[in-house]
Amino acid sequence: MPAFPTTGPEEIAALDKQAEAILGVFKARGYTRHEPAILQPAQMFVDRSGEEIRRRTFEVTDPSGRELCLRPDLTIPTCQWQVESGNPYPARLCYHGLAFRHRPGDGPTQFTQAGAELLGLEDRAAGDAEMLALSVEALRAAGLARFDMKIGDLGLFSTLVDALAVPAQWRGRLKRHFWRAGYFEVLLSRMVAGATSDAERAIDALHGLDGAELHRAVEALLDKEGDTPLGARTREEIVERLMVQAADGAAPRLDAAVAEIITRVLAVSGPAPAALEQIRTLTKSVAAKMERPLLAMQARLGALAALGVDPKSVRFAAHFGRNLEYYTGFVFEFWSRAAGAPIEIAGGGRYDTLMESLGAPHGTAAIGIAIRSERLLTARRGGK
Repeated sequence: MPAFPTTGPEEIAALDKQAEAILGVFKARGYTRHEPAILQPAQMFVDRSGEEIRRRTFEVTDPSGRELCLRPDLTIPTCQWQVESGNPYPARLCYHGLAFRHRPGDGPTQFTQAGAELLGLEDRAAGDAEMLALSVEALRAAGLARFDMKIGDLGLFSTLVDALAVPAQWRGRLKRHFWRAGYFEVLLSRMVAGATSDAERAIDALHGLDGAELHRAVEALLDKEGDTPLGARTREEIVERLMVQAADGAAPRLDAAVAEIITRVLAVSGPAPAALEQIRTLTKSVAAKMERPLLAMQARLGALAALGVDPKSVRFAAHFGRNLEYYTGFVFEFWSRAAGAPIEIAGGGRYDTLMESLGAPHGTAAIGIAIRSERLLTARRGGK
């Protein structure tokens, strides 16, 4: 088999027919199609998707020196178009086209993605219900009668962190990294123990300095090492990171009992109704503050039930946040089977801070879905 196999005429026809069905559902619900440029500014994705996406993105430099990339997804450029267009909100946009990511051991480095973005709808509950309905209808229209669902909510975890007695200096870091299995557990244990790494001990002397003094002191440390960027980061980015580390190093230890609640909540995984009740039990001490995100998740399960999806068949995982840093709240994935193994065919969620980072008004809501076309076709064929 060649390293870069050619898609044959039968496969093209099947994918085109599938795309027609999906786009037909999007159009019927008022979503207009857009086609972002394949070449995009590379930094736009790294800044909003995280360093993980950099390792999987194909980057090029044009003759004028601009750093570009083959689009690793279509969500960010679609949202950027909406911001730059000046069109009113709410906006309902959809797309279908190639995306490019390096995925070691996971098939081709280019794949077809169909998706939809609901931008600027202030009623977030209505937006969640609309996106779930759009996703389920699109998959069924494409010919996938059965699928499994996995859901989570970064917002629920964020509420928990704010409700518990977590030192202010630690809250942002816990929220930012909670979905990174393995790393998060190490981070949590270090917060409890008050342990520091060699790099953090090297900047202990910076604690207590004010902003201007701290900046000058970090600059002096870097002067000893020279101006070479570290890991593709600029000097200013390194200065900012060290300043945050210096501030965090002065934070009090995390109470072990609080860490235990966080650990037990994040271990919750199973049929959604039972999982939510388990979280209610674990968070009784802050029940009033947890009620809003728990009711919001129940409303989403109600929306799925109205679509004929049994909530008991939906898996809720508290430690689930997907693998892109721009997600901020409700997240979901659709799974099927191919060649006897589970395969993710679609996923999405709420990313309410992404639009503002692209230049939209503060608080602009956003939620979307992306469907992996080739995987969906494989699942429909029974893995063949």
